[in-house]
Amino acid sequence: MSVQVVSAAAAAKVPEVDLKDLSPSEAEPQLGLTTASVGAMVPPAGGGDPEAPAPAAERPPAPGPGSGPAAALSPAAGKVPQASAMKRSDPHHQHQRHRDGGEALVSPDGTVTEAPRTVKKQIQFADQKQEFNKRPTKIGRRSLSRSISQSSTDSYSSAASYTDSSDDETSPRDKQQKNSKGSSDFCVKNIKQAEFGRREIEIAEQEMPALMALRKRAQGEKPLAGAKIVGCTHITAQTAVLMETLGALGAQCRWAACNIYSTLNEVAAALAESGFPVFAWKGESEDDFWWCIDRCVNVEGWQPNMILDDGGDLTHWIYKKYPNMFKKIKGIVEESVTGVHRLYQLSKAGKLCVPAMNVNDSVTKQKFDNLYCCRESILDGLKRTTDMMFGGKQVVVCGYGEVGKGCCAALKAMGSIVYVTEIDPICALQACMDGFRLVKLNEVIRQVDIVITCTGNKNVVTREHLDRMKNSCIVCNMGHSNTEIDVASLRTPELTWERVRSQVDHVIWPDGKRIVLLAEGRLLNLSCSTVPTFVLSITATTQALALIELYNAPEGRYKQDVYLLPKKMDEYVASLHLPTFDAHLTELTDEQAKYLGLNKNGPFKPNYYRY
Repeated sequence: MSVQVVSAAAAAKVPEVDLKDLSPSEAEPQLGLTTASVGAMVPPAGGGDPEAPAPAAERPPAPGPGSGPAAALSPAAGKVPQASAMKRSDPHHQHQRHRDGGEALVSPDGTVTEAPRTVKKQIQFADQKQEFNKRPTKIGRRSLSRSISQSSTDSYSSAASYTDSSDDETSPRDKQQKNSKGSSDFCVKNIKQAEFGRREIEIAEQEMPALMALRKRAQGEKPLAGAKIVGCTHITAQTAVLMETLGALGAQCRWAACNIYSTLNEVAAALAESGFPVFAWKGESEDDFWWCIDRCVNVEGWQPNMILDDGGDLTHWIYKKYPNMFKKIKGIVEESVTGVHRLYQLSKAGKLCVPAMNVNDSVTKQKFDNLYCCRESILDGLKRTTDMMFGGKQVVVCGYGEVGKGCCAALKAMGSIVYVTEIDPICALQACMDGFRLVKLNEVIRQVDIVITCTGNKNVVTREHLDRMKNSCIVCNMGHSNTEIDVASLRTPELTWERVRSQVDHVIWPDGKRIVLLAEGRLLNLSCSTVPTFVLSITATTQALALIELYNAPEGRYKQDVYLLPKKMDEYVASLHLPTFDAHLTELTDEQAKYLGLNKNGPFKPNYYRY
């Protein structure tokens, strides 16, 4: 069809076009705990009510060898891409470009006339032209040493760039804030968000039945009365329920965040408003991270006697900077692979002068938090950040431990082609039996669409791997530490970083190839999405019981070593969650118990049993 260009006089006869049509449209030594010492904790088999009273026990000032949690639990009382405005086509007209840059309208009969000119505006992002690899800090602010522990701070990140653009960019350290009671012993993003955070905590309580049951049963006796707990964990609504439970059991708590991106600002505000000294906000800098930990620990007239850690940063900070304080600690509870590894290193070197509880390797942590939690949250984190479709995508998962198993199962169910890398022949054989192809990373690095690390190791994905990846490959980490991906090697002049959305960066090579890096290599699910509350109830209850056990243990029960949680406690935690499913346990008869050589109330499996 030929197009006839009408003259100016003729164009005057063309009907006017309505302009609205063109508008822009995150096998160690076992505990010496007897069956009788925790038998009172276990609810009756056969689906009994977890709230049912347990035999009352009085906790003496110096508990005897048979005492423990049972007594405590009785019921007695760089460049940012520009976004241009887009036009929506009129259903009766087509658009053509004039050679001078103007725009023409083509009517159904083929005639062309020039459309009214509109001025195009480019959308400016809030963090436009912000220097990516450094965050302005107040002149004269002292810098805390980063040589103590690098597991949570190694990415040289731009902290402010991950906060919401609508937030006040003033550092919380530079603000003077007070809660409604007049206290200023906290540092959060905005104390005015407390009401919203309180609603988040109340919602989480509905999915954390075991913690709520523990709070109701044990708050009368206050088994943690006198405990001064300093904690360093992810600060979320679920952690807030744990903290308030510890407070209800008699403990005094001070808290910092173990990850600079996982803190929920509104929840931190709610905790600060209710009187908890909390020092954390989303998007901390490296200096902020250590400052917050130090503010938790270094308080005049306050000597912590218990540590609840996730990753080991708090433990190492106290060990290195406050050695006299560390010697007075009564017990440490650690829940991550990274933190447990550090504790074993200290123990092996003969430098661990306090008993520690390895919660990470308890069955309820490994099987539920690591496996089931990651099976759901890996998809959530990837969807929220990339909006990708999983069907047909080629994915390599580095590590086939419990976290890797969960990730692989979820991706396989969504139709992805999943490869696995492993160093352990047993885990490798499990991967093969589960239908996954076992490979070396170098063999598939050029063809995969997603690379996920979950090994707990360092430099699993190196600069050489990153150089060989295909265009638009997504790289992320599901391990606690940010050492698995060598992000520091990408901070070089020849590579360009683009912030495309919150916690999503494009790293661009000179030839135009780009990779998509999520959360700068930090923990994906807690940095970029959320995790299921019910699973965290299991982990948090395990942590609370471990704190109660260590704090109330008589002198000499625990040496200066790392211990596993008793199986009896693992079973107790599981039993507290069964009523949620209206589940009914079968009870052994006396004859059956004798045949199996078991106590009718458990534990039901030997310590060497692999679930």
